[in-house]
Amino acid sequence: MKTFQCILILFASLTTFSQNTVPDNLWLGDAEFENKIKGANGFEDANGIIVIEFYADFNKANCFKEWAQLDAPYYRVDVAFTPIAAKKYRVRMAPTIILFKDGSKEKVFKAGLDLLLPTNLKEINEAIADLKKSAAFE
Repeated sequence: MKTFQCILILFASLTTFSQNTVPDNLWLGDAEFENKIKGANGFEDANGIIVIEFYADFNKANCFKEWAQLDAPYYRVDVAFTPIAAKKYRVRMAPTIILFKDGSKEKVFKAGLDLLLPTNLKEINEAIADLKKSAAFE
């Protein structure tokens, strides 16, 4: 019985870790949110495109796990600790992914009542590519 309990605990901890492996420096709070979406740090160049995932710990099983493969800088925001940003951008469900270009909200992918995010890496990267193409004509 002890072996089974150890395996169960190990599996549970690995599952939790794998769903929430976003490094601390990619988490934003209300204090730095607006500066980050406007590219105020000057080090990121993705044609002014930033991907923000509004996350909720109660629904971490459905968070966006392929964030490292996005074609633009990615940040995660915990809705419990960023009420100003969540209210301003009318985030009602988590996860919600918003693509910003030069500080303006351009594209939104939001979970439905089932709390599942109805998109995937390919679709988000295609939206990023479309935003990059439109930036070339400005």
